[in-house]
Amino acid sequence: MDSATSEKSIIALDNWLQTPAGSYVRAWEQSRLDALTADIFGYNAVQIGMPQLDALAASRMPHRWLVDTHARPGVAGAARQIALTADATELPFPAQSLDLVILPHVLEISADPHQVLREVERVLIPEGQLIICGFNPASLWGLRQMRGRVIGSRYLPQAELISMPRMKDWLKLLNMGVSHSHFGCYAPACRTEHWLARYAFMDRAGTRWWPYFGAVYMVQAIKRVKGMRLIGPAWSKKSAKAPVAVPATNKHKEHG
Repeated sequence: MDSATSEKSIIALDNWLQTPAGSYVRAWEQSRLDALTADIFGYNAVQIGMPQLDALAASRMPHRWLVDTHARPGVAGAARQIALTADATELPFPAQSLDLVILPHVLEISADPHQVLREVERVLIPEGQLIICGFNPASLWGLRQMRGRVIGSRYLPQAELISMPRMKDWLKLLNMGVSHSHFGCYAPACRTEHWLARYAFMDRAGTRWWPYFGAVYMVQAIKRVKGMRLIGPAWSKKSAKAPVAVPATNKHKEHG
């Protein structure tokens, strides 16, 4: 995917997020991100892309920024004020300066997703965390998207869908250990709010019966640094054994 195609994909994603299906996805992702970020502690957190979603709404970190990847006068339905616009492949942050980075549907529409991940790994502190949101190709929506490519009527915006196993492989190459993964949005690929509501029961059933076939997934990973290990408090270490005392009777015998 070249830069021109990537720009078109960003615009297509913006428009798609305003549809009933887009609102359905944003509601699930907002709920899940609120639950995840509330328990991640640190000082600096950054959301890159998709300003229609406030991925850091529940975060307790004192410094939270939204970085947009596309310069534009305004974003319909922006959930948070955009701090700056930057290329995701060249982030304007020092190395090892961020505790948390969130990428909501950025890699799928990026011209160079591998470089984006390398940049994120660079700016994260050791043990810093990354959360990625993506469309699942192994889902009813993914099948509909494949069919749409043939007939010329896509359900999702034009993007390169990345499977969960493939995403985990990419992260592993960067020493990013996946700690948790989540799937959601099990309703069929409907275009109207009425039909999405009618299939709401599938969200409850899907979580239990076919959990890996949700239309959307989240991957939570931690930056690991080779050769580094956390040292516990000194009092947790076993103290050296004290020398065994010589009984007084033995001492008298020695003197005798």
